[in-house]
Amino acid sequence: MHNMKVCIAEKPSVAKDIAQIIGAKQRKDGYFEGNGYQVTWTFGHLCTLKEPRDYLEEWRYWNLRHLPMVPSRFGIKVMDDSGVQKQFHIIARLVQNAEEVINCGDAGQEGEVIQRWVLHLAKCKAPIKRLWISSLTEEAIKEGFSNLKNGENYNNLYAAGSARAIGDWLLGINATRLFTKKFGQQKQVLSIGRVQTPTLAMIVQRQLEIDNFTPQDYWELRTIYRDTEFNSILGKIKKEEKANYALSKIKDEPFEITSFEQKEGKEKPPRLFDLTALQVETNKKFGFSADQTLKHIQSLYEKKVVTYPRVDTTYLPDDMYPKIPEILGNLNYYKSLTAPLLGKSIKKSKQVFDNKKVTDHHAIIPTGITPSGISPDEQKVYDIVTKRFIAVFYPDCTVSNTTVIGEVLKLEFKATGKQILEPGWRIVYEGDKKKSSTEEDKIMPTFEKGEKGPHDPRVDKKQTTPPKFYTEATLLRAMETAGKQVDDEEMRELLKDNGIGRPSTRANIIETLFRRKYITRQRKNIIATQTGIDLIQIIENETLKSAELTGDWERKLRLIEKGEYQPEQFKKELIEMVVNLTNEVLFNYKNKTITIVSEEEKQKEKKKKEKRKSVDITSLTCPKCTQGTLLKGKKAYGCSNYKNGCNFILPFAFMGKTLTNKQLSDLIKKGKTTQIKGFQIPGSEDKKDGKLSFSSDFNINLEG
Repeated sequence: MHNMKVCIAEKPSVAKDIAQIIGAKQRKDGYFEGNGYQVTWTFGHLCTLKEPRDYLEEWRYWNLRHLPMVPSRFGIKVMDDSGVQKQFHIIARLVQNAEEVINCGDAGQEGEVIQRWVLHLAKCKAPIKRLWISSLTEEAIKEGFSNLKNGENYNNLYAAGSARAIGDWLLGINATRLFTKKFGQQKQVLSIGRVQTPTLAMIVQRQLEIDNFTPQDYWELRTIYRDTEFNSILGKIKKEEKANYALSKIKDEPFEITSFEQKEGKEKPPRLFDLTALQVETNKKFGFSADQTLKHIQSLYEKKVVTYPRVDTTYLPDDMYPKIPEILGNLNYYKSLTAPLLGKSIKKSKQVFDNKKVTDHHAIIPTGITPSGISPDEQKVYDIVTKRFIAVFYPDCTVSNTTVIGEVLKLEFKATGKQILEPGWRIVYEGDKKKSSTEEDKIMPTFEKGEKGPHDPRVDKKQTTPPKFYTEATLLRAMETAGKQVDDEEMRELLKDNGIGRPSTRANIIETLFRRKYITRQRKNIIATQTGIDLIQIIENETLKSAELTGDWERKLRLIEKGEYQPEQFKKELIEMVVNLTNEVLFNYKNKTITIVSEEEKQKEKKKKEKRKSVDITSLTCPKCTQGTLLKGKKAYGCSNYKNGCNFILPFAFMGKTLTNKQLSDLIKKGKTTQIKGFQIPGSEDKKDGKLSFSSDFNINLEG
């Protein structure tokens, strides 16, 4: 048993591949053994952060009094599942007797955290090496084993993953309990998360824009001259009379060409895929959800036919350049497309090769291994990845852009057209279903500057259209740029660092929102449900809803990954944020208070009720407007004069304490109560005594 090198892979199938290659051929219970190696596996997360109840028994119960819950030290535990427990004990036994441990986890932040947590709980004392590879081909695994890294090189990656998990715990668990207890109905849980809430907020905002949209009429002036349609530079004309007046003026006057320009331009091939771009493309083309695409591409990776997919870069490192001809040469099904590239030197473009733009991994490309046993949907995804890979080495597409300007009575009109002169990389996509032929591909006649002639003008009536619903494709793009509308590739690259979530988790976030019934699908469109809209409208705290916060977290997590930001500092900021959020929700959301009453308080209440009946609050005059009387609502008294704008509200309870009719009556009549005991200070176990009074705008203050 001793003097073994123990390899831990992310899942059984990967462990099996590794074991075969390094010669650990004997199958044991939960691992392979042979040639001085033992190869075992996790299956995703074996360990997790401890739950609230693991820290304090009373944290088991959802109660506003316990918020915010901030453990002094965060702990981890093995998942509560018999299969997981069994596999963990197998790993622990192997690790404790190992002379060296080789972490063969998924080569990313999540993979690092999964493995480190297991090694931590397994009390690993052996030195740790790291296998860091970008594909699961035999060649890549062999190369990886002959070039193992020191495990410590990845400490910052682990620190970032761990900080992310702690941050998501702190915000998710505290905010979810806070909002659920404060605003939830019956058994409804109001789930809040660092990434899911801003994502939902973007969808809800778009939904409300669409729901509240009123179409406006407008008119456009166009004319046809020599079978070519020209648009007036007046654009959208708001008044019909104005459009018709212009039409009547120019109708019988000649149309004159004032400029005719043809410019040759180049269109570069599209970039290689990162995960988000692939999910966008497959959603547009096949209607696949982000989650389906992730499953397909992950399966293709495990079948060794594509490289590591959970990536956010569209570039390859320079050292991949010499390997390109071999990969292209192995793409047997694509011989007709690769033939023109092979046998001459492959172009090395900055659009494709850039060491500075490659972090842990490079863009998703085929490995050159011929696929077998893949599903029809996986085949579609493979085809998209492979064609894109081939296309980037093709020449640019050469186009001719034509701009023609004409005028009638000094009113300018414009027409544009595009012709493809040399298709270049577009040849790769020739077999694909053509989009309906656009105006752009119409070949224009040649015009001469100064030529004149009759024309056929008209006015078109149009209506403004509402914003479009998000689809998964447009939502993924919006998450990537934290809600900023960006179509430019260069700009998108720059904003990536501050996106919402990571490429590998975005699909899961969207699925979570569907599962919680905050959003739903109508064909390709994503629609916010009433529950989703209500949840976002309850949250007054902008930070929780803003993509900025999440983007800022992502930026700091990347800095931790680079060793340029301290995880402790990050944690401190998070705790401060959670404390502030709790106080804000407990104290400032007056108009929506829902109180939680324990059993013993209910008994005390009963006794007090008899006493209270003597004072009838509804007979009293509103202290704010002095016009209305008080009406009893579900959770508070309000002023009967509310229709005329009096917004006075007097809750039955304040800071966790239900007030007696006598106390409420004192407050209304005298502006102050006598000393009251036992107000609950939010976020702590402490209570406070004092008198209640009104502030200048008739909100309740606690003095004392």
